[in-house]
Amino acid sequence: MHVIEVKNAEMVETIARRVKELGITNGAIVTLIGAVDSFTISTMPANDASADVITDYALPAELHGAGEITDGVVHIHATMAEGDRGLAGHMHRAEVGHWFVRAYVQSC
Repeated sequence: MHVIEVKNAEMVETIARRVKELGITNGAIVTLIGAVDSFTISTMPANDASADVITDYALPAELHGAGEITDGVVHIHATMAEGDRGLAGHMHRAEVGHWFVRAYVQSC
């Protein structure tokens, strides 16, 4: 198990870089935990499973999630808690500044 900690950086990019440095080409992001300053996620509209609705959120949020690494590509799904609502989807970007994010990664 590898623990990748992200501080003062973009989360997805940092995890992808560290995974490459660790030589992990296939594996599981068993869990993610932390908080971010802003983020971008996508979801599918109810009437079209082939489409992607990408939304940027310029607000802080608690984060938990999971993902996979396939052929060196990091794929993360997360739920973001902002105030009294949850926002979930495919994670494109997350800026970590005030807090931290830890990704617990298991290689296959």
